[in-house]
Amino acid sequence: MKADKQSKLEQEFEHGPVPLSHRHSTRSVSAVWFGFPMILTNALFGGIITWHLGFWPAIYAILLGNLVLFGYVGALSYFAGSTGLNFALQAKRTFGSKGYILVSGFLSTVVIGWYAFQTGLTGTVIHETFGWNELGVSAFAMVLYIAITFLGVRALSMLGMIAAPMYVILGLVALWLIADSHDLSQITQWHGSEAVAGGMTIGTAVTMVIAGFADSGTMTADFTRWSKDGKSAVIAAFSAFPLANVISYLFGVVIVAAGAAVDPLQNGGNFLPLLMGHGQALSAIAFLFVFINLGSVCTHCLYNGAVGFSHLFGSKMRLWTVILGVIGGALALAGVWHYFLNWLSLLGVVVPPFGAVMIVDLIFMEQYSRLRQVQTFRGSAFAAWAVGSLCAVVAHVWFPAFGEAIIGLLTAALAYTALVKLNSKVPMMAPGEENNV
Repeated sequence: MKADKQSKLEQEFEHGPVPLSHRHSTRSVSAVWFGFPMILTNALFGGIITWHLGFWPAIYAILLGNLVLFGYVGALSYFAGSTGLNFALQAKRTFGSKGYILVSGFLSTVVIGWYAFQTGLTGTVIHETFGWNELGVSAFAMVLYIAITFLGVRALSMLGMIAAPMYVILGLVALWLIADSHDLSQITQWHGSEAVAGGMTIGTAVTMVIAGFADSGTMTADFTRWSKDGKSAVIAAFSAFPLANVISYLFGVVIVAAGAAVDPLQNGGNFLPLLMGHGQALSAIAFLFVFINLGSVCTHCLYNGAVGFSHLFGSKMRLWTVILGVIGGALALAGVWHYFLNWLSLLGVVVPPFGAVMIVDLIFMEQYSRLRQVQTFRGSAFAAWAVGSLCAVVAHVWFPAFGEAIIGLLTAALAYTALVKLNSKVPMMAPGEENNV
């Protein structure tokens, strides 16, 4: 019985590359990523951006942010699919055998913050929409999300196959319901609310789009290492950015531009309230949708965190799924998700430079990274990250119109390139030793 139970739970390869014999189909890996951005919070953000900027500037910001995400996540995914390495193992190559602990530990903690936020949000949404007990629903959601994540990456793929089409169908239902009382043909004429004019720049909006997936996007290797090769991994990344992410934002854009949003300044284009009051059947589906939709985010974030911490402590992903799931759930019950905007600001500034350094090191300067000797702490990588983060902070304070996330990415990449070129006399390994980096 024990052997049968273990055979049903796929090995997660926390401490080494995924063998080619255990790789998944492009469709399966794409389902993991495609279902991730199809979330109500994206409709909320899409609506908030539109409320501030207007229809066409919002479209521009959303598309630009997603193109940046595709280049960023796609590059990291390509390396993951080519090598089978998870994020922690990639970071070990770039930041050192000990230095990676700071990077992997930080990002694994950040994603648990997102898990806590979305778990708490589940309880709040159900309470405000259906009147159920908020803490009780959050506790139930915690147990449910832990159970799904415990099953492994295939469960995430199956959840994505359900969550994505359900989001699109209910979003279209919401648009159909408001079409009788709102002129959808005039949405392109929306120029933003006069009450908040000047409150957001396109650069800030682009950063908001990037920051929404800066953490799990940087840790994409935990998902795309299961791809058969680098090309398949890039296809999986494309299914999320721009495809799924743009679609999920557009529902919020249209709802706000049509004037149908409920409290657009705070609630953006969240279409869940628009589904209420149209029969018990639709309300029941909407109830189930909350758990599937927000659960898709929670399980992905919890999986990222569990894979990261399992490698840091030489343990198993499923053990850390339970530990982190309970810790994050406790934080959700304590109301930590109310500090969401603080997390978002942090992500937009300090996370993208990590990925930029890794992309340059592992892909564009592969001739150096492949042959250098093992180092415990790579100061050049951390210095480049610090430069990128500092420039992003400066941009956030003094030049927000230019987008601090993009500035952080570019300056970190340029700084690392310059540092490597200046110190190009890299100690070389003997042939065959590069696999130990």
